[in-house]
This record gives sequence, structure tokens and C-alpha cells, in this order.
Amino acid sequence: MRVEDTIARLRPRRKVQGIAAALLPFEPDGRIAVEAFQKHLIATRGAGLRNAVNMDTGYVNYLTPEERLSVLRWSREVLDPGDTFIAGTYIEGLDGDVVSLYRQQMDQIVAHGGTPIIFQTVRLRGKQSHEKVAVYRTICRGFREVLAFEFAPVFAPNGEIFDDETVRGLMEIPELKGLKHSSLDRLKELQRLALRDALRPDFRIYTGNDLGINMIEYGSDYLLGLATFAPDKFAERDLLWETGEPAYYALSDALQHLGNVAFRAPVPAYKSSAAIFLKLLGKIPSARTHPLSPPRPAWETDILRDCAERLGY
Repeated sequence: MRVEDTIARLRPRRKVQGIAAALLPFEPDGRIAVEAFQKHLIATRGAGLRNAVNMDTGYVNYLTPEERLSVLRWSREVLDPGDTFIAGTYIEGLDGDVVSLYRQQMDQIVAHGGTPIIFQTVRLRGKQSHEKVAVYRTICRGFREVLAFEFAPVFAPNGEIFDDETVRGLMEIPELKGLKHSSLDRLKELQRLALRDALRPDFRIYTGNDLGINMIEYGSDYLLGLATFAPDKFAERDLLWETGEPAYYALSDALQHLGNVAFRAPVPAYKSSAAIFLKLLGKIPSARTHPLSPPRPAWETDILRDCAERLGY
């Protein structure tokens, strides 16, 4: 893609749809901090962002089916009746038919007032594009709204970046309203946006690029784990972009600095960074993470304190 093409994609004063992938916090004794989780959902929604639960940031790959169901229940308990949240469907390690496994979880999500987002599965990797699209079409059939998720294996081993033919086919599924794209590759995401504009302008591309959060400037919306660190600052940034305020750039740079620190290698340890950051702000009771999730070093607190100060906390 040429530089001129990239510049031409700029979308100033665009209203952005922001979604924060919620961290699942823990008490000092290792129990899930349900009250803190619910308060964080309320604060995120109050800031103007939608919530996404049972995502990678919420340890979906480590939770049992019963725990994921509890997360849905806790979310529904504190959000307004008409407030639709996003929730992940994750089938790795489960026995059974792929379509049935997905649809069972999607039924649970819809029953709790949520919108399902389909995590990829290794069981479809290696299949032809038309085969993958056919499976997704069957998975989505009859649902009012579904999102898809493609992510690079750096986030989790079941991820893959779809080829263009697959993405084209997914955009043709009427129930599928958007795609969260997490390649960490700006050019790949710009190609997704160009394809969207050509085929289905109402289809949303949600950037999952925590290392390139200014993709909103080019037409992406976002579903970011980074947004759970500071949902109020993300909402402020979005409004500054929409209203054309120069202060947008300094705030965006400060948020990106936080993203560069938190999402450095090993990338999955960003959840430890999130817990440390939110504990620093007094939002959660401890910096503990799920026991299977990789930790950050002891000095993480110092660099995240600097990030918080840059953001004005």
C-alpha cells in the first residue's frame, strides 16, 4: 500500500465505537474479585465504552465452562438491561461438533443479553477458505448479531490470520456484523479496511492492535485489552478525535506509550501489566493474575507508575 493511499484513508472527526476487553481481577488470596470486576464494568460503561468479557484479557483460555458462565451472570447483574456487552466463545479442549459447541455458548451469551464473538479454533486451521466460511455461516445462522475474531498466534496458539478470500467470505455472512483484527500489522489492517469499504461499508473492523491504537484515524473501531487499563482516557481520546481537538495527539501518544510497555514480549504477560496498573490506581484489590498466566517482573510497578503519571493519574 502506497503512502498516498494510507494518507487518503484518514477519517478526521469520525465517531469511534470503543470496546474494552475487561480484565478479570483476583483477590489477594487468589479468588476471583467479583465485586471489583463488576465495578470495573460499570466504570467502563460509564466512561462511554462497551464491555467485552470472557476475552483473552479475561483469561477465557484458562477458565472452566462454569467460570465463563459465571462471568456472564456477573456482567448481566450490574449492567443496565438494554446494555449489550460482548462475550467470547472459546471451544479449545472441548469434545464435540465444532458448530454445536460454538452455538451452545452463543445461546448462553444471548440469554444473558450479550453479543457473541467467535474465537478461532485450531480445528479449522488448514481447511480451505470456502470450508471455513461455510462453518462460520452455519455457526452464525439465526443470530441477530455476531462478531468474529482473528488474532496472530503471538496472542494464543489457536489464532491465525485469515487470507483475503476467507475475510471476503466472512463479510458476506449477514449475521456477522464485524471483525476484531489482531495481527499487530498496520498494513494488513489497512487492507482489511479497504476490503470492507469496497464490499460492505457497514461492516466494522475493530482493531486489536495495542501497538497501533491510532488505527481509529483510518476507519477502524477498537476492541482492545489496553482499553481496560484506562477506559476513561480512551473515551476522552475518542471524543477529542471526533471533535477535532489538537489535545487528541498528546493523549493518544501517552496511551500508546502505555501500550508499548504493557504489550512488549512476552505479549500474553500484558494481563499481569494490566493487573499491576489497575492495582496502582486503586481499582482492584491485588495485582494477582490467573495462576496459569505469565507474570511481569517485580520492577513492572515502577515503569507503569510512570505511564500512569504521563496520563495524568
